[in-house]
Amino acid sequence: MNNELTGMPRIGDKAPDFNAVTTTGKLNFSDYNQGSWVVFFSHPADFTPVCTTEMSGFAKEQDSFFATRNAKLLGLSIDSIHSHIAWVENVRKNTGVLFKFPIVADIDMSVSKLWGMLQPGESETAAVRAVFIVDPMGVIRLIMYYPMNVGRSMDEIKRCLTALQTSAENSCSMPLNWQPGDNVILPAPKTLEALDERVNSGLEMMDFYLATKSL
Repeated sequence: MNNELTGMPRIGDKAPDFNAVTTTGKLNFSDYNQGSWVVFFSHPADFTPVCTTEMSGFAKEQDSFFATRNAKLLGLSIDSIHSHIAWVENVRKNTGVLFKFPIVADIDMSVSKLWGMLQPGESETAAVRAVFIVDPMGVIRLIMYYPMNVGRSMDEIKRCLTALQTSAENSCSMPLNWQPGDNVILPAPKTLEALDERVNSGLEMMDFYLATKSL
């Protein structure tokens, strides 16, 4: 089901494409996404305290975590490019942290509407704290929404990206509270032959349908 039918993208949908002006120049989303994971996140407004802590957190992790996992960052708020540039410089001057990743200037709210970042119950003129993780094929793999007054968990975003990539590479699932290095869950058998193989496999099992292994 696509964005045109639901009003907002869903997990498993093709990520909506767009062209936009950003702090690093003009950007086409599908080009930016090609061959890389993308963590696309919105914030309510520039020069606001919670947003400043969040954007700084992303900036600090951009090279050490996201770049090493073939993941690009992309921010957005319903502010002008001039406001974005001024805010980026203000944070760099006061903290030494530079937001090197592009930040979309969405003053007409077109991208926010396309991606379902506007939640009228919160505000009709500001994007909520949304996070979309998009795989290199342009498919949305995870969506998180936070209210305006609660900052995101960077640890959870990093955990989810790692989990999604681990699952894609190993055809497995992750149990409750999974952390990198923990055992992963194997797909359940779908034939009697596979069931017999599972029972005799020596894997760590609660029962045949819940078997785990280390990677």
